[in-house]
Amino acid sequence: MDTLDRSVTPATGQRTDLREFLDKVDAAGQLLRIDGVDWDLEMGGVAEIVSHTRSESPAVLFDNIPGYPPGFRVLSAGTNSSKRVALAMNLPEPKTPMELVRAYRDRMKTHAPIPHRVVESGSVLENVDREDAVDLYKFPVPRVHEEDGGRYIGTHDLVIMRDPDSDWVNAGTYRVQVHDKDTVGIYISPGKHGRQIRDKHFERGLPCPVLISCGQHPVLTLAGNHDVKYGVTEFDYAGGHLGAPVQVIKSELYGLPMPADAEIVLEGEMYADKKAIEGPFGEFTGYYANPQAEQPIVKIRRVYYRNNPIITMAVPMRPPTDISYGKCIIKSAMIWDEVEKAGLSGVTGVWCHEAGIGRLFNVISIKQAYAGHAKQAAMLAANVQSGNYLGRFVVVVDDDVDPTDMFDVLWVMCTRCDPVADIDFMRNSWSSPLDPMLEKGAKQYANSRAIIDACRPFDRLKTFPKVARATPELLERVREKFGALLADI
Repeated sequence: MDTLDRSVTPATGQRTDLREFLDKVDAAGQLLRIDGVDWDLEMGGVAEIVSHTRSESPAVLFDNIPGYPPGFRVLSAGTNSSKRVALAMNLPEPKTPMELVRAYRDRMKTHAPIPHRVVESGSVLENVDREDAVDLYKFPVPRVHEEDGGRYIGTHDLVIMRDPDSDWVNAGTYRVQVHDKDTVGIYISPGKHGRQIRDKHFERGLPCPVLISCGQHPVLTLAGNHDVKYGVTEFDYAGGHLGAPVQVIKSELYGLPMPADAEIVLEGEMYADKKAIEGPFGEFTGYYANPQAEQPIVKIRRVYYRNNPIITMAVPMRPPTDISYGKCIIKSAMIWDEVEKAGLSGVTGVWCHEAGIGRLFNVISIKQAYAGHAKQAAMLAANVQSGNYLGRFVVVVDDDVDPTDMFDVLWVMCTRCDPVADIDFMRNSWSSPLDPMLEKGAKQYANSRAIIDACRPFDRLKTFPKVARATPELLERVREKFGALLADI
């Protein structure tokens, strides 16, 4: 529940300022600044080139955008590296992705949401446009894919709504298309928390009040991007990671909480009986998966924004993308946390591969302790909240396999898995209209999953052929003796 503390100043509690984060990223040598990139397709093209260059590509800050004042900027790939996720989450700098997954998982053992705190002022109130003064085209809203149906101000955003039955506020990441200067459309997949809240308002014949934050600190975006438990506000989840309440300001029209340091926040109402064509949009599956369709519009009546605002942008596409690596890290840690809380022991790692866009190809490694342990691990990883939506393959491997190493994973799938005995299937599982395998006009959004046991058979753990490779001791001895000769290889 929001609690207004009038003694709190903007400097009290936890600031979630995107610019302070970017200063840290810049100091770490991970910020690429590019001037003169057009909002129409060029930003999306640059983001694709950068994200395909290497797995931990830099963040990209677009400035001096043609047709817009200097300082009106767009950010891509803010958390698309292990180092930047660690900076955002105040975790130690990792040497490997799995090290960061473990650090996040260890924090989750003691994590508890911290209620957000309402303050009366913040930098998001530096400018407020009201009613007829609203003009979304004053911002460099990108069109990121060539076949997108329009410009999307919300791709790495937070859509904030309050449940009409309680004080629960949901802040999820859903795509937001600009229709005209003061109207947008929001696409929310069936089953998502925001869709449930929206529909509750519509069933009562009421418009749904909504805020759309189009630029915010990445810890808030990471919370909005992932499957936070129903009934838990993403601001509170983020506060638990930051160790202090997240500061929010109540919006003028509906008193919804918005991040006090957000870059741009839109406020308006979503209507069940007022719709416009939304899409198509290149999605995280790597396809223009769901066709154009009518979606409820939001009439924007307030725009709150900082001086020289920054839009946070995502370019979903054929992976890797400017958001996929960071999402894989957080999703892996959340699945690990949830399977252990469900009672599974012996987990040594979880990784959601970028090729599976953080959802469709997930690997869990375990130290087998009993017959059926591997199957239990795979089924749990496929069915916990963070692992269930739009899944396809879950692979369980032994603890001698690095789940982040696709070569290693495929090797044990080829050598430790009997396809007839070790591959099972789940049917009628939670999917999405974004699933490219679903037929157009499908009446229900469900799919099937493959559960692949790529562990050594439990009854053959002692007799299964030994892996042919050098011991760590031998390799270390060779490195010491021939290190100078091998240094350039």
